[in-house]
Amino acid sequence: MQLGPDPLSHSDGAALTDLGTLAAETNGSAVAALELIKPATANAPLPGQGSTLRLWELLATLGAADLTAARVIEPHLDAAAILAQAADEAGTGKYATEGIDPSAGAWGVYAAESSGTVLVADKHDGGSWHLSGTKPWCSLAAQLDYAVVTAHTGPESRRAFAVDLRNPGVRAGQGLWVSRGLASVESSAVDFYDVPAVPVGADNWYLERSGFAWGGMGVAACWYGGAVGVARRIAKASRQRQPDQIAHMLIGQADASLHAARQVLAAAAADIDAGRADGAAGAVLAHRVRAVTAGAAERVLAAAAHGLGPGPLAADEEHARRVADLQIYVRQHHAERDHAALGKALLAEGGDPW
Repeated sequence: MQLGPDPLSHSDGAALTDLGTLAAETNGSAVAALELIKPATANAPLPGQGSTLRLWELLATLGAADLTAARVIEPHLDAAAILAQAADEAGTGKYATEGIDPSAGAWGVYAAESSGTVLVADKHDGGSWHLSGTKPWCSLAAQLDYAVVTAHTGPESRRAFAVDLRNPGVRAGQGLWVSRGLASVESSAVDFYDVPAVPVGADNWYLERSGFAWGGMGVAACWYGGAVGVARRIAKASRQRQPDQIAHMLIGQADASLHAARQVLAAAAADIDAGRADGAAGAVLAHRVRAVTAGAAERVLAAAAHGLGPGPLAADEEHARRVADLQIYVRQHHAERDHAALGKALLAEGGDPW
């Protein structure tokens, strides 16, 4: 799925088409999606190294085919990027520490926080780190091999760590995930009992690095792909029967929303690769990209609901799943709160923002 003005080479385009076909065959199964990690990784460049657009085209292709596949694979690719960024800044080679390799298994990224739960990192005698406590919103913890996990190292500091989720001290919760969307991507709190961990970056590096904003925009590429999948169902319905003026209007609305998101994503990828999306500039850009793309996804969902009515939601399993998947996935954008964060950042810069 092409997002930008520059077409992919024939081989890359064919690889994305094949990956999209495989993703469509997962049919909402996280277990099946895990099998796509290796072929996806083989075709996924790291962000910020000149091919960010191609990375996001891959994520959008997955999202358009099956949002469960996108939701499973995106964190793995993000973990690979985090480890590479830490290694690059530390000057230690490809990855942050000897023995850490995202190709060794399936990875996740657990960085959420919630009231009433805390995960603490302690440095033991001899210099080793261990994690103890509870981490909320850990997706597929029982199915993944490793994760980049953030933990508190002090009252005002957090640090990222690489953790082997197969360690017996890692215990995933059960029965907390009742979502109809992304139903097989179970997210629950995970308890850590003195689990060995390897630092990835310094204190607060995880949130302060430019790659944090880049990863957030990668998630938006998945939303865009999911919205494309929904919009295609609207167009399909209009080809199966003579469309009226309302159908034409809804298709036009969906197209305008998708066009805006596509252009914003392509421009942001170019900014990242050109060095224009580092630091505070990258954070502002991420807020803008995610807001535009989330808004586009919500407008496409509304167009589908108004144009298609209840029939496909009740009788078309693929469409009903895609709508439910996109509705919960796009809620990773915090709506008015994220808009407020963008406004605050713009005013903090001083001067006129436009």
